[in-house]
Amino acid sequence: MKIGYPCINRTLGCTGDRTFRLKSYSEERLVAAVANNLDCLMTMLRFNADHNMLFFRITSDLVPFASHPVNRFDWKGRFGAEFEEAGAFIREHDIRISMHPDQFTVINSPDPGVSKRSIRELLYHADVLDSMALDTTARIQIHVGGVYGDRDQSIRRFESVFRELPVQVKRRLAVENDDRLYGLRDCLSVSRQTGIPVIFDTLHHGALNSGEDIETAVEAASRTWTTETGMPMVDYSSQRVEGRRGRHVESIDLEDFALFLETTKPYDFDIMLEIKDKEESALKAVQAARRDPRFIHTEQHS
Repeated sequence: MKIGYPCINRTLGCTGDRTFRLKSYSEERLVAAVANNLDCLMTMLRFNADHNMLFFRITSDLVPFASHPVNRFDWKGRFGAEFEEAGAFIREHDIRISMHPDQFTVINSPDPGVSKRSIRELLYHADVLDSMALDTTARIQIHVGGVYGDRDQSIRRFESVFRELPVQVKRRLAVENDDRLYGLRDCLSVSRQTGIPVIFDTLHHGALNSGEDIETAVEAASRTWTTETGMPMVDYSSQRVEGRRGRHVESIDLEDFALFLETTKPYDFDIMLEIKDKEESALKAVQAARRDPRFIHTEQHS
């Protein structure tokens, strides 16, 4: 079991997702942004390795406008050495990596333009992970997408598009249950048809489910993972007291987290903490999990 957080570290004072407006696009701005973002990524990776946070989600903004037609710059060639350095560090410290494109990446859209743009975005994410020479345990997670008035047809369209995806994308995709449209049962159905592993999101499951308890849900999602795709991934957060159902808490509820760890024994998985204060909660979670026999301890990665 590895524990981590997504994209941004608020302790370090660097910004790894620097971007700019499309109307001000230039290769000079792009190079400056990517150089900054890769430098900050290395800073975050070193911090995480030093603090036993061995699961990290890399920001989709690492290369601004990478999938947009305006960007014809060979960023993979220009920054090849930097990507290789990051990949070598990740492998040396056995850090698990994921990426998560934004909500506009919807491959099951009936609009061919939206689907085409989504595939370009997924290709960019795959290019990032390939440029780091990471194996297929580094995953790109997406949601099933929209319902568009016909749930069954929309699921079939997702499955059909998936089968036609470029191999470099297909081999890295994972699908996650959401909190409004497609719950765990839907994702498991998609997995049976496509072989895509299912990332189980605890907060989303609380908002949309078919009556499965957490233990049953974790077990079912875990069965969709293989040696090639790696340890199962779980997105964890607890429900924020105020506001709409499905809002993430600002800081980890250690009592709820301890109950989650206890409830899910003996299943093993890597935990992405989708909590607002990022590394602060991840540091607390690492301490809370130290006595759990599933957890990878600092002394093994000193």
